[in-house]
Amino acid sequence: MPREPTFDAIDRTDSSPQAGFMKRGAFVFTVVVALAVSRTAVAQLQPHRAEYVLRLGTAANAPRIGTAVQDISLDCSGWHIKRDLSSEIAFTPSLKVSLASELDGDEPSDGSAFRYRTVQTENGSRRVAHGEVQRSGGETRAEIVSSAGPEQVVLPPPTLMPVAAVSGLVDRLRGRTVATPTLMFTAEAMGDVFSIDVQEIEAGSLRARPRALGPVVVPSAQSWPILMTFRHVRDQAKKALFSIRARLFGSGVLDRLTIDAGVATVTADLQSLEMHKAPACPGP
Repeated sequence: MPREPTFDAIDRTDSSPQAGFMKRGAFVFTVVVALAVSRTAVAQLQPHRAEYVLRLGTAANAPRIGTAVQDISLDCSGWHIKRDLSSEIAFTPSLKVSLASELDGDEPSDGSAFRYRTVQTENGSRRVAHGEVQRSGGETRAEIVSSAGPEQVVLPPPTLMPVAAVSGLVDRLRGRTVATPTLMFTAEAMGDVFSIDVQEIEAGSLRARPRALGPVVVPSAQSWPILMTFRHVRDQAKKALFSIRARLFGSGVLDRLTIDAGVATVTADLQSLEMHKAPACPGP
């Protein structure tokens, strides 16, 4: 009888630097969603819908390459995440990479599971996947169904669901406690697990918000300039895959993101924001 594969046995290597960059771009906005949800969970603030403008590079006249929209809702059963990303990057006159990515995810309030469906289209090639991650009895397992067929993976024991993982990261920021890497499952990186380090940085290290976008009012009494670095959990010795500098507001909103993915640098700036009402749920 064949052995059930562990996480280390699954090869999810990108086929090219460009494909890898686009896949990481989709993952980055999963993290953005999770950060926003986590702050709402901790502070009991409103979920929201945020739209971001994506640009290639940090220059004031950097070309616009797409948008990312994330809608985070909450009811008495837990969190519901919808995210749409659309982008096209011209690396050279003859090399263009386009990506459309959709995520629908549900996570119960106790962070014990994550159910999701993703649709990714890269240069016209469409890939659909869905899965469920369940933590039970000290073990975390993922059942993933994709074009390659079904697979069951045993994840590293500390792996957390998106909302629960980043909620802990933001809690440490608020308490200014010593940061330790957090392991988070990410559906849009083909069911991968990443190790995330988050630290507060000097405000002056963030780039200025583009004037052309105009102001967006973010309800919050507190914010932090932060640096996030990401590594494959199975490959801690290597250089970080990418990093993000951003301002995180106490309301759960991120703005002025600078995403350094090695192959290219992408910026994301808040274009519009709509706050949702939180539900009035009965007590336990």
